[in-house]
Amino acid sequence: MPYLRYAPFVITLLLLFASISLWSHSLWWLLASLSLAALSILGISDLTQTRSALRRNYPITAHIRYLFEYLRPMLRQYIVEDDDEEVPFSFEQRSLVYQRAKQALETRAFGTEKNVYAEQYEWINHSLQPSLIDSADFRVSIGGPHCKFPYSASVFNISAMSFGSLSPNAIRALNQGAKLGNFYHDTGEGSLSRYHQEHAGDAVWELGSGYFGARDAQGNFNPEAFVEKATLAQVKMIELKLSQGAKPGHGGVLPGSKVNSEIALTRGVPEGIDCISPARHSAFSTPEQLLEFIAELRELSGGKPTGFKLAIGHPWEWFAIAKAMLSTGITPDFIVVDGAEGGTGAAPLEFADHLGTPMRESLMLVHNTLVGLNLRDKVKIGAAGKIITAFDIAKAIALGADWCNSARGFMFALGCIQSQSCHTDRCPTGIATQDPKRWRALAVTDKAQRVANFQRNTLRALQEVIAAAGLQHPNQLTPEHIIQRVDPVTVRSLGAQYPYLNPGDLLRPDYLPEHAVFQRFWRDSRADSFSFTPKPQGK
Repeated sequence: MPYLRYAPFVITLLLLFASISLWSHSLWWLLASLSLAALSILGISDLTQTRSALRRNYPITAHIRYLFEYLRPMLRQYIVEDDDEEVPFSFEQRSLVYQRAKQALETRAFGTEKNVYAEQYEWINHSLQPSLIDSADFRVSIGGPHCKFPYSASVFNISAMSFGSLSPNAIRALNQGAKLGNFYHDTGEGSLSRYHQEHAGDAVWELGSGYFGARDAQGNFNPEAFVEKATLAQVKMIELKLSQGAKPGHGGVLPGSKVNSEIALTRGVPEGIDCISPARHSAFSTPEQLLEFIAELRELSGGKPTGFKLAIGHPWEWFAIAKAMLSTGITPDFIVVDGAEGGTGAAPLEFADHLGTPMRESLMLVHNTLVGLNLRDKVKIGAAGKIITAFDIAKAIALGADWCNSARGFMFALGCIQSQSCHTDRCPTGIATQDPKRWRALAVTDKAQRVANFQRNTLRALQEVIAAAGLQHPNQLTPEHIIQRVDPVTVRSLGAQYPYLNPGDLLRPDYLPEHAVFQRFWRDSRADSFSFTPKPQGK
């Protein structure tokens, strides 16, 4: 019967007419009549509107679909999904952060819930002579030969998240937590705001393609404005953002409606006008110019550690930067490798799902290249991309990182429930919103302590893992320590699965790389250009 789809609407109208004709002065009768009237108006609106064929064909009932579509992420997250299903973070991962942030019991009874015989299962082999480690405050000194003020960084820090993307109280709580725990807080490309400065926690100033906080009226880099912030005692390092994992090669727009007076002042942009982050930098256009700009930023900052963050895309572009280090004699003090699994407040689906290289492959490529050029001792490497647990940190360091950053992990510590509404300005926990009615509900002092707790308890877990492996510091981890099940009957260390370069390999004219990416792209990459023109093979 083709017209049954109109039955709910017709029945609603009939019930409304019946309630009016059989009117009673009961309060319940009044409420029922008003409800029926509202549904009838909704049904009439559905039939007369032209934007949705679904609503015209299914008046009233179409909204049931919209309701479940709205509830689907929450129903899936709390009812349907497995504890270990990552969408993008599993219930198990989120719960671990909450427990560590709240100082709650985090141990597990009755053994692992993971299938230890499944492909890709990973573990660290333990030692029969576990180590005794006095402190979990593992640190790494960042600062190469051109740096005047090396920085002693924790191996676990807050990754880049901007004021504007996050609320004032979220920034306050993160920075106060960093202060309490003696680790750093990356500002994100939205610049150093007054909320970052209230508690004076160690800050890494990230400078993106918009040069926010260090730009002129045309959006170009302004050295004078840069010096004003870069020389502050709170700013410990300068990080030039080339690209980010969640949306590499993509610029950004903060709509003018969200650019309030504080954001405008912090970023150095007009209030109420769309704030544009270009997809590429204007201060340089070649690898050698990039290194020269790094040297300029380091000099302007007074000699603080200066480096860059990138998500690996075309390998020849990274190789070009590496060759520029040789041709110019300029090395960054550090490189932060951002994996494609990284998060962001908003990104096109194709960019989030299918653009950029994941952290593991990116990290190994950067580490191998620097080793092959005898530069690894001069350049420290940070890693970011879904870092939550002590094992995540251990694995990243084993693959070549010196330290790790986490963004969403610290958002969970603030109370994020993974509602995935960051781009709507309606964050239910007051973290990713500029709505004062929402962000004022976030209690800064309490959340700051949770941020510090999460970092400290994660490092304590790392201390126990490292001790169980018979080591004294995470920097002793190598790819041989991480074991992976390749198939049901085969296990290999990551060191056995991937080819690794020896120091100076890439400097030898007779070297024949085993790694396919080096074979194909290393020889033809150029220090003076990001472009790639392959030479004929054998010539």
